[in-house]
Amino acid sequence: MTMTLRPGVVTADTEYGMALLDQSSGEYYTLNPTAAVIVRALLDGTTTHQAVTALTDQYDVSAEQVEEDIARILQELRDARLLTG
Repeated sequence: MTMTLRPGVVTADTEYGMALLDQSSGEYYTLNPTAAVIVRALLDGTTTHQAVTALTDQYDVSAEQVEEDIARILQELRDARLLTG
């Protein structure tokens, strides 16, 4: 799944992960380092399966947990209206 941010939403890497700024509302959202890895990967066109594999290779976490985390992060980004579609 390729993830695309809505026009007017910009990202910035931080020492604690990533920040997303909705320029139209002025609201910003912070992501922890693990969520930032997931979002960067999906924005770069990595599939969900590839992201799961990369995270399970890098961290001591199950594929099921990563899949749940990805689903939760994507839902939160949708709820905040930061994604297209």
